[in-house]
Amino acid sequence: MTKKLLYASFLFIFFFQTAIQAQLPDSEKKALIDLYNATKGDSWLVQWNLKLPANQWYGVDILDNHVVGLNLYKNNLIGSIPNSIKNLKNLEVLDLAFNNLEGNLPAVIANLSKLKVVKLEMNGLKGKLPENFTALQQLEELILFDNKLEGDIPAGLAAAKNLKILDLSNNYFEGNLPATVADLTNLTNFSVAGNKLEGEINFSFSHMKNLSELMLSFNNFNGKVPEGIETLKDLQFVQLQGNGFSSFESLKEMESVDLVAFDTDDLQLNIKYKQLHEIDNSGMANNKFEDVEE
Repeated sequence: MTKKLLYASFLFIFFFQTAIQAQLPDSEKKALIDLYNATKGDSWLVQWNLKLPANQWYGVDILDNHVVGLNLYKNNLIGSIPNSIKNLKNLEVLDLAFNNLEGNLPAVIANLSKLKVVKLEMNGLKGKLPENFTALQQLEELILFDNKLEGDIPAGLAAAKNLKILDLSNNYFEGNLPATVADLTNLTNFSVAGNKLEGEINFSFSHMKNLSELMLSFNNFNGKVPEGIETLKDLQFVQLQGNGFSSFESLKEMESVDLVAFDTDDLQLNIKYKQLHEIDNSGMANNKFEDVEE
């Protein structure tokens, strides 16, 4: 009797899971298959068995009969992201980083209003960023470093007000850094290093109270270093070198006490904060040693 009950329970669970999977909208399943075919799924390191239910496909997270996560980091995806990804309307996490993706970044991604994380770094994506980010009110991470993206950084990016991590480094972005960036007051990490951005930065960083990483290095910025950096108490990493900034005067009295790395084109200023960091670390080490001795 016990064995029969166990077998019956197994069958019930199996058919229940199958029934749930059958409710995945056809448009979402097709979007997944499109992605598989467009990125040479047969060459993926971990492939999908398309004969199995989608909830058994590697990197696919399904909740309440909808795809909420695609986590295919470093899985040898080769090709382009199909526009049918727009049909994954409940997608919260899109992680296709460290692959061999090419072609344009689909503008339709900016319409996926439930996205919280977009990680597409270390690919070969081209084209421009979408102009309108109004739908992405829940987006917290946009990480696109080391691609071939180009054009202006759109002023509309600041509509994604909940962004905490914005990394656009090592692409081909050009033009001015839009003043609307100042509206991204929840940022903890901001990097546009290694692009072709230029001109003066005519806004203050003072409202980004949570900023711990600020990377503006190796662009063509000029004029004075932007205002407000010196007031940020949580800054740990500051890289401003490789630009044409004419003055670093405002950075002579940084309020941050946790600087780990500080690089500008002012050698004396770099030495000053390096020495302060070394002194601070030395003091911390001594205190810990004294605590142990007690």
